[in-house]
Amino acid sequence: MTLQGWVSFKKHAAGFVYLASRRLAVPNNYKHVCLFSQSAANMAEEAKKLAAYAAVDNHIQNNQVVGVGSGSTIVYAVDRLAERVRQEKLNIVCVPTSFQARQLILQHGLTLSDLDRHPELDVAIDGADEVDKDLTLIKGGGGCLTQEKIVASCAKHFVVIADYRKDSKALGQQWKKGVPVEVIPMAHVPVSRTIAKRFGGEANLRMAVSKAGPVVTDNSNFILDWKFEHAQNWKEVNTAIKMIPGVVETGLFVGMAERAYFGMEDGSVQVRDPAVN
Repeated sequence: MTLQGWVSFKKHAAGFVYLASRRLAVPNNYKHVCLFSQSAANMAEEAKKLAAYAAVDNHIQNNQVVGVGSGSTIVYAVDRLAERVRQEKLNIVCVPTSFQARQLILQHGLTLSDLDRHPELDVAIDGADEVDKDLTLIKGGGGCLTQEKIVASCAKHFVVIADYRKDSKALGQQWKKGVPVEVIPMAHVPVSRTIAKRFGGEANLRMAVSKAGPVVTDNSNFILDWKFEHAQNWKEVNTAIKMIPGVVETGLFVGMAERAYFGMEDGSVQVRDPAVN
């Protein structure tokens, strides 16, 4: 372990200004920790790309209307979609799930549409914050849950892409930030209280990082993050929460996804279909 420091001076109109800086003591293994963290991050990004490419290659065909999801993994899906459109001269129309998705579509020169003109989609591809063994999803970490669910519900096929960190046997195993619930702003306190009282845990207003105050969705609403205490009957809970006055939508996607692609640490892609009852 070493300690280094330096002192410098800068000429100022009123004299010399003292500028001091000291390099902190750094453990010898710090460099290895940084390299490991960087390697893990790179591995996760590569896994996202693998899943996205596999989904686009397996589900996109000529003359389709495609729902484009939101989030970090969908960036790779749009990259691959645009690549295939250019190389194979595909006729593809894209319907976005958010402002972010809309910008990605435009930036890649893809054909942009909406549900007014194309209310029925051939396929929707989107990411997820967590996927359980039954393909029940938690979505909305990026705040786009309502439009994502609307677009997914309009698609004949809804496909999920994610990296290995999002794969769980049960919801809450990997994702610790809770289930997002989009609410009308004036209702966020009573909805939060009702959720906690009826289902346990706590539902907290999501605060913004780069602005003062709460996160505001593309629909000008607020988001509550419900940190549940134990496994639930997600179909029943989803319906019950949606019946609370002031709730717009939940981030629970139950019985919607027909296939999930997981990019794995070893460079493979794992495919999961719903269990056959």
